[in-house]
Amino acid sequence: MRNAIRTGAKRPESRQPLTYCARSRRMFTSTTRSRADFTHVVIGGGAVGLAIARQLSSVPGTSTLLLERHRHPGTETSSRNSEVIHAGLYYGHDSLKTTLCLKGKRMLYELCEKQGIPYMNCGKWIVAQDDAQVEALKKVEAFAKSIGDEIPVRWISRAEKERREPDVRAEAGVLESSSTGIVDSHSLMQYLLGSFEDNGGECAFNSKVAKIESVDKGKGGWNIWTASSNQDTSFEAAEPVTTETIINSAGLAAVHISNMALPPSKHRTPYYAKGTYFSYSASRPKPSTLVYPAPVPGHGGLGTHLTLDMTGRVRFGPDVEWIDDPTDLVPNTSRLEEALDDIQSYLPGLDRTAVQPDYCGIRPKLSTSGSATAGKGFEDFYISEEKEGGHGVEGYVNLLGIESPGLTSCLAIGEEVHRRLYG
Repeated sequence: MRNAIRTGAKRPESRQPLTYCARSRRMFTSTTRSRADFTHVVIGGGAVGLAIARQLSSVPGTSTLLLERHRHPGTETSSRNSEVIHAGLYYGHDSLKTTLCLKGKRMLYELCEKQGIPYMNCGKWIVAQDDAQVEALKKVEAFAKSIGDEIPVRWISRAEKERREPDVRAEAGVLESSSTGIVDSHSLMQYLLGSFEDNGGECAFNSKVAKIESVDKGKGGWNIWTASSNQDTSFEAAEPVTTETIINSAGLAAVHISNMALPPSKHRTPYYAKGTYFSYSASRPKPSTLVYPAPVPGHGGLGTHLTLDMTGRVRFGPDVEWIDDPTDLVPNTSRLEEALDDIQSYLPGLDRTAVQPDYCGIRPKLSTSGSATAGKGFEDFYISEEKEGGHGVEGYVNLLGIESPGLTSCLAIGEEVHRRLYG
């Protein structure tokens, strides 16, 4: 599969986004779940929400509604990232991130190949500049080998390094991950949306969730009030959407939705890690593989790394900046010099004048101590049916902290939610 490039996705016929509006519904005199408008309502139309909705809409005899507060799907975290298909190197044993990343990686490559969704299996180099960083790479290698063939890694000799990527600096060593790649996330989401609609799924864009109420702690289903995202319309005047099951896959708004649906004892505080990405306008140096610095334990990201887009254009990022406002998408130019120093540690021939802030992405976090790699402070995906305890509910699946490797894992997460609901 290495170095495979595929373009020209065979997508279902494209459709204009649907804005949710009140539609003719049955009048309810019962609160039983069998009388609900929908079997499933998936909140959040990013890559993960689309994959979940697509999976659930394939269940015979059910109906699924996808609610998205923006006018188009995938406009937040799903389209503001590195678009990397992760190998599963960093997340430790027995974590959901490892399990779902490994499965999702296989599923994603297979789907891209079958449906013509653009991707490139370009591989990744993790570079070390000193002995301490070599030890960090050895830990990554040991974990990969403990998993087996699913995470192929190997050390690159200095001669091979100079032959393949002479512009990359790696004073102490290079560990190559051959199953890492990139994917056109927009084409992927377009395919998932079309497939969901072909299954009979309904979409409601420009529809923010204003209020959620359970009926008998979810045993009788759920009521969801929505409002247009660009209006301050009172939800009290609107008729609710009723559903047997809610799947909260709202990304940056997931904690807010969770707090709306669950009792105070289960409320959480959201945290946001903003990452700025940097464009590169010079023609040299131009590596043909992804380049990552050695992982730093306890860090909220994987360092300011070098990635490629589907045209081979080089970009760098993201850095990590903790913010309070999840709508703050303005690149922080004050961090440019720090980013340049980080990049030049592994790409010394960098033309610093050709690097400019490009765009930002924001990752949903469950704490400010959340580490991107296994070890102290590691933060796993949170996927729960919230049934436990005296304040438990039914017919509700919560997905919180779904950051990297969420894009890689999206298809596997869809299957995981299906498994939890249907066995």
